[in-house]
Amino acid sequence: MGKYILKRCGYIVVVFLIVSFLMYSLYNLIPNDPARAELEPLRQTLKPQEYEQRYNDLRAEMGLDDPLIVRYLRWFGLWPDTDGETFNGVLQGNFGYSNLYKRNVIEVIPDPMSNTIFINIFSTIAALGITIPLGIYCAVHKGKKFDQATQVVTMLGYSIPVYITALVFMFFLAVYWRIFPVMGIKTAGIEYANNWEAFTDKLYHITLPVIVMTFGSLGGMTRYVRSSMIDALSMDYIRTARAKGLREKVVIYSHAWRNALLPVITSILGWFLSIFSGSVVIENTFGLSGMGRLYWQGLNNNDFELVLAIQMFYSIVSLTGSLLIDISYGLVDPRVRVDK
Repeated sequence: MGKYILKRCGYIVVVFLIVSFLMYSLYNLIPNDPARAELEPLRQTLKPQEYEQRYNDLRAEMGLDDPLIVRYLRWFGLWPDTDGETFNGVLQGNFGYSNLYKRNVIEVIPDPMSNTIFINIFSTIAALGITIPLGIYCAVHKGKKFDQATQVVTMLGYSIPVYITALVFMFFLAVYWRIFPVMGIKTAGIEYANNWEAFTDKLYHITLPVIVMTFGSLGGMTRYVRSSMIDALSMDYIRTARAKGLREKVVIYSHAWRNALLPVITSILGWFLSIFSGSVVIENTFGLSGMGRLYWQGLNNNDFELVLAIQMFYSIVSLTGSLLIDISYGLVDPRVRVDK
């Protein structure tokens, strides 16, 4: 197992280098001039010759005239900075400067990241707590009225776009009944007496987005769990276990569910990994300051160093997630060997 993990970690490093170079190249193909954007506020106050001189000096200072591969290596921290001596890139903890927020990228990301994790933890736990038992129950009672009704509801929830679901829940729970606030992560203009008060206020504001995210996840995951359980319950070893006189709960949860978990585990781990990625639609609909909204704002404002840093983080999460999924296969099903 250890040898396999080390080999996969080596693959992750290689793939990450390739992905980072491709993403850096793509973002540099977009017609955008950071030096020009930096000097644009001074355009009316400087003489044309002075403006052009400062523009050329700034491009040289930023290293924008260097070849693409040199700029990539400098950004990654494998090539000296423009001074020719120091290394100041991703490997050294410098993820660039955000033109939108006028701060280093490493200072911009933490707050939206904490909000995204806070929201997605609750929605993921709630969705898994509902979909797994519901899918198992529908599979065991296949064809019954409850199963048929659940299939109709889950198909409806799976087919409706999430922004439509969000608007419907907002109308009833925020506008019509006024149970939850429409948007925001906290009450404006309030000073909290303690951390518990801040936590409960934040929890109150994210309840509606969590409900929407959970509802949107019920359809696909419930049907996926139900399908896997139906396949597992039709196997010969299940009939053998029942013929031996084992209790039905033992047959379902000790035999069928463990084998049904193998195809489901990809979706489950994918949900847990999505805790870090955020949701562009949900965060923009409810005005939440999260990673999805930050990514969207960076794209709209040509803040490519911020966007590139977020994209690299998503790449690391995806590559690590694929390794965790493969390892979990071996833990769930002994027939899957991951030590070679």
